[in-house]
Amino acid sequence: MLAAVAVLGVPGCARDSTEVRSAPGQPLQAPPARALDAYATKLRAAHAAAQRWGLKRAPLPAPPPPAEKPEIRTRAGFEVDGHTERGLPPVFTTIPTKEKIVFLTIDDGGEKDRRFLEMMSELNVPYTAFLSDYLVKEDYGYFRTMQARGVTLNNHTLTHPYLPGLSYAEQRREICGMQEVIRERYGKRPAVFRPPFGNYDQDTLVAAKSCGVTHVPLWNEEVFVDRWDYREWDREIHPGDIVLTHFRGAKDWDGTMPDMVRRFLDKVTAEGYAVARLEDYL
Repeated sequence: MLAAVAVLGVPGCARDSTEVRSAPGQPLQAPPARALDAYATKLRAAHAAAQRWGLKRAPLPAPPPPAEKPEIRTRAGFEVDGHTERGLPPVFTTIPTKEKIVFLTIDDGGEKDRRFLEMMSELNVPYTAFLSDYLVKEDYGYFRTMQARGVTLNNHTLTHPYLPGLSYAEQRREICGMQEVIRERYGKRPAVFRPPFGNYDQDTLVAAKSCGVTHVPLWNEEVFVDRWDYREWDREIHPGDIVLTHFRGAKDWDGTMPDMVRRFLDKVTAEGYAVARLEDYL
């Protein structure tokens, strides 16, 4: 019988089916060098990209998506009347997981920084966009490029209003209208929606559900060019936290979107967190 040894202990090769076989009666050969070479090449590329974008360390790779999606429930205190009974979309700030991962989400669509697209692609960092049409329509193509690079484009209303101040019909127009814009421009209505400012009421969630929305993620932290803000009293990052930022640049911030990403990645990486793709957990 032919003897075989699997390629073990090499990060990134755990799922490699490559085997090393020896002829009968001959000693086993060493694992193929190409597995180690490929991993070393990947590491060098990650470190080179980190240096090119001024990061202190290369971002940590996220674990594989879970085979079974976690059960997403509305955060305590974030419910509306009849939330469970009416089967309204869950409103949450964190994904239930023990993995040291966070999720980067970016709102609105005002700043259209080409270097940001380049940076995120080179660093291979996933993120999720929540778009408002009054800003996106200035350059639908920018977000089409983003989508082509694997980013999910989600709903953030047509005009970014304070939704609880509107009637049900007006809220539905804002939410369903943006669903149609995304479908027409980008091919598919999203199932994920974030209300502007994080404000919503029962009408918001009823309208969102009627438009095909299944999840309403908010956030636990917000990152800017010059600081982080926290929802929790401990002012710390937790496994599964959703992090908010915005498509903004030097007109609104004392810096650029790459500056913001640098602040974000330096902190989460230093604390041992990887950035995962939100949609993989919903």
